[in-house]
Amino acid sequence: MQFSDHNKIVRIDHFFSKSKVTQLIKFGIVGCSGLVIDFAITYFFKEYLGLNRFIANALGFGAAVTNNYFIHRFWTFKNNEKRVAQQFLKFLMVSIIGLGLNTLCIYTIQQWGHLSFYVAKFIAIVLVFIWNYTVNAQITFKKNEV
Repeated sequence: MQFSDHNKIVRIDHFFSKSKVTQLIKFGIVGCSGLVIDFAITYFFKEYLGLNRFIANALGFGAAVTNNYFIHRFWTFKNNEKRVAQQFLKFLMVSIIGLGLNTLCIYTIQQWGHLSFYVAKFIAIVLVFIWNYTVNAQITFKKNEV
């Protein structure tokens, strides 16, 4: 199936190809591993070392982002970009924006929808997952056409 828009043809089946679906599943798996790392690091620093909860949270977030970047680079997107630091900074920026979007979604859903925090958080996670995957696939890990 194709749609034409100003002489540009968009193939719907490209977005749902087996490789894209596999990539999306891998992205989700890595995201879940990041969630575990984030919670584990945060818990360790907050509960065992007695650090401030916000500092512990930042350390957990940083560890998860770093872990997720490298797994996405080598497994999810099989990317061999030579400018690793520049690529990591793109990934970090997408992640920080995603964190902001997540917080904004939770706040908005709770204020306007009067839903519980965890329902709002679940909806926010789904929405931000779409943001994170799309931006990282199209910008951070985009393969250079030669």
